[in-house]
Amino acid sequence: MAGASLLTLLDDIASILDDVALMSKVAARKTAGVLGDDLALNAQQVTGVSAERELPVVWAVAKGSLKNKAILIPAAMLISAFIPWAIMPLLMCGGLFLCFEGFEKVFHWLTHKPDADEAKTVIPENIDLKVYEAEKVKGAIRTDFVLSAEIIAITLGIVETSDLWTQFFTLCVIAVIMTLGVYGIVAAIVKMDDAGLYLSQRQGEGFFTRAFRRFGLMLVNAAPPLMKLLTIVGTIAMFMVGGGILSHGIHWLTVQIERIASALHQVNDVGPILAYITPSLLHIVIGVIAGGITLVVISLVNKLRGKPSH
Repeated sequence: MAGASLLTLLDDIASILDDVALMSKVAARKTAGVLGDDLALNAQQVTGVSAERELPVVWAVAKGSLKNKAILIPAAMLISAFIPWAIMPLLMCGGLFLCFEGFEKVFHWLTHKPDADEAKTVIPENIDLKVYEAEKVKGAIRTDFVLSAEIIAITLGIVETSDLWTQFFTLCVIAVIMTLGVYGIVAAIVKMDDAGLYLSQRQGEGFFTRAFRRFGLMLVNAAPPLMKLLTIVGTIAMFMVGGGILSHGIHWLTVQIERIASALHQVNDVGPILAYITPSLLHIVIGVIAGGITLVVISLVNKLRGKPSH
């Protein structure tokens, strides 16, 4: 009997692990949209930190990110266990926040001069660098908390119909993968120019030495455009993910998007391609509209309360 019970237990565990693996793959695809913005924001947070302190700062933020997720996962499990009906409204609030953040960023780009932006990245003179670094880390951890909450909420929305153990392990897997992925890539990005500089200064005239120097110069030159590209891709991802969440929460929008995609599928040879990309494009449009409306509403509320607008 004991042996049979053990085999049954092992079979249950294997079944849960299979479910976790499947759900983790789906959740990873859904939360990948937040990844671009997470990368861009966290890479920007270490701007102004001395080169030798960049990796310690990234490590400090990564530890803070794990602590954030250690708070968010139990909170998500409690919501799932006791008030599961709140998952979709909370998810939609998170999606609306993403749209707002994305639109605010675009609005800032359009209304602020580049010189003003550049002036913000200059470190004030006579500042305590330890205090400056600590503030950078705190700011990055606060940013991570919001994005981590969005990742956990999206994952919870995907696994809400699964049993509690599958939900818990899936949330843990996604939390670890996202933390390692984001901060591993952030570390690589912030040290890319240093690695390029090191390679570009190699001495010698051999073929491989010259190739290393050329590759190093390429890395140095590629670092600033990469940061800009990450920012752009991250902003688009905010609209796409946020708009997608909002459309899934509003049944009428989901029906209309499916109807448009189905109609486009009949268009000659390009129909399947159009049908595939149209939902994402419409999610971006929905995200932009929702973000714009939210920014206007918040600006009006701030005016009425006498607070300065962004």
